[in-house]
Amino acid sequence: MERRDKYNYYLDIAQTVAERGTCIRRNFGAIIVNNDEIISTGYTGAPRGRKNCNELGRCIRAELKIPRGERYEMCRSVHAEANAIISAARRDIIGATLYLVCVDAQTGDLVEGTSSCSMCKRLIINAGISKVVVRDSNDKFRVIYVDDWIANDESIMGEFGY
Repeated sequence: MERRDKYNYYLDIAQTVAERGTCIRRNFGAIIVNNDEIISTGYTGAPRGRKNCNELGRCIRAELKIPRGERYEMCRSVHAEANAIISAARRDIIGATLYLVCVDAQTGDLVEGTSSCSMCKRLIINAGISKVVVRDSNDKFRVIYVDDWIANDESIMGEFGY
């Protein structure tokens, strides 16, 4: 049996984390890894103590037909990347890698071509994370260097994820 490569190993774990998500549109799972150690995990869900979209049975963004990548202030959830960053000490994630997986909540299929939203990109930059690895299929992924987001300042506003 062939051994799973490290990128897909960590993406598999992030995909399992996404199963805890409570969004009724898309569920993300994120893990932050530094020096081959998982520092923290995060998934899409409402702030602690508040009802999740799956409990309410509704998504305000879907009801208002807000397109993907717009008006995240209307979203009830805290994004997976933000939850992973919140759960970690900055000193532990400087230079780390964030692994990100997105699953369609209706079909359970992986969402190819996904990216962090502009708000999460800013959090990732400020946290000191050096790269983001995004799963496109069970074996295919993209490696994004955070320095590219910094160098191409407009990319933060021009690319939308969720």
